[in-house]
Amino acid sequence: MKLAINGGEPVRKKPFPAYVTVGEEEKKAVCDVIDSGCLSKYLGAWHEQFNGGEQVRALEQEWADYFRVKHAIAVNSCTSGLYCAVGATGIEPGEEVIVSPYTMSASATAPLVYNAIPVFADIEEDCYCLSASDIESKITSRTRAIIVVDIFGQPYDAEAINAIARKHGVTVIEDAAQAPGAMLAGKHAGALGDIGVFSLNYHKHIHSGEGGVIVTDDDELAQRCRLIRNHAEAVVEGMGVSDLRNMIGFNYRMTEIEAAIARIQLQKLAGLNSKRFDNVAYIEKHLSALPAIQTPAVRPDAEHAYYVHACRFDSDIAGVHRNDFIQAVRAELPHHELREQEGVKLGAGYVKPLYLQPMFAKRMAYGSQGYPFSESQVEYRQGMCPVTERMHFEELFAHEFILPSMQQNDIDDVISAFQKVWNYRDELPTHT
Repeated sequence: MKLAINGGEPVRKKPFPAYVTVGEEEKKAVCDVIDSGCLSKYLGAWHEQFNGGEQVRALEQEWADYFRVKHAIAVNSCTSGLYCAVGATGIEPGEEVIVSPYTMSASATAPLVYNAIPVFADIEEDCYCLSASDIESKITSRTRAIIVVDIFGQPYDAEAINAIARKHGVTVIEDAAQAPGAMLAGKHAGALGDIGVFSLNYHKHIHSGEGGVIVTDDDELAQRCRLIRNHAEAVVEGMGVSDLRNMIGFNYRMTEIEAAIARIQLQKLAGLNSKRFDNVAYIEKHLSALPAIQTPAVRPDAEHAYYVHACRFDSDIAGVHRNDFIQAVRAELPHHELREQEGVKLGAGYVKPLYLQPMFAKRMAYGSQGYPFSESQVEYRQGMCPVTERMHFEELFAHEFILPSMQQNDIDDVISAFQKVWNYRDELPTHT
């Protein structure tokens, strides 16, 4: 049998089904908002509408109830939520925040908004979240916070990292964008640190197109996030706020339409995650039979949310490099409907280690002199996070064939593609 990458017939040509979670309920909710004539009720002044309209406030209460937290603050993106969270800590220019090198860039650039310095720690070899031991080695007298990421849907090592944070008096900010519904020791991801942030971007578990939610049990952090969300500088006097650190506000406000959609989506989260778990179990049963593939570890006492299914590939066992193997599997499979331009949702590695990207490699953020990097001795260089680099360039691959829209027959085609390439891998070139 000839592999598709070498001109053979692919396993499947028909696109995989689109992952669409919005339906009639969301349409009705949107129409109700439109009929109300009020698409947003925020005022950027100290007023009863400073915290938004009915839909935003209802979403915040329902989100807080679902995730069992005291405060939920709706924002227009998870990125905005991270910016609010970092500012709420009272961070000073030149202070440091420990961040992950293997995540979406906003988790690492958020400190730069306040002219603070991101410090990269390495990731765990099995769960891919920040390594507690490497965090400990990176803490200095200038460390203000740690931004942990529940990468791929795996909760971070909260017991160890929270203990380190308490020992050194720093704040833990949890980026739970990929982990709504994940649990650790009976507690929701997002609520494991001092302050957490969720994403409602269109390709997350649930979404409102764009959007995010901050959660915390800390009254002061919650108030400061609400201030930064909505023109803090214009309201601190009316509110009697005396601590003016980072009280330059932004417009990070969520609209009533987005909030109405998000309220319906939240009701669907458990059901969608249940289907995702079933798909993971089914595909792992078959992929684990291939000797070179190691399916994801799950942290003890945790429930993984599987934003993507991140596996490891052993090139020595396979006799071919991961990149060549994954490229051959991609050639056997189609894209998903509505995501045609994204190609096949399978890739070698995840994101290039962030410290190798231009902003960090060239130490250039604000202005032509490289501020704030020019005021810091923190280095960004290849080799500084060896586990991250090995996972990205050699071992890890991730796919989205576990989406709730995927039926068993769809996953069967994925399994067949992996098995076909495995059986005929000697047709693949020798990687150099």
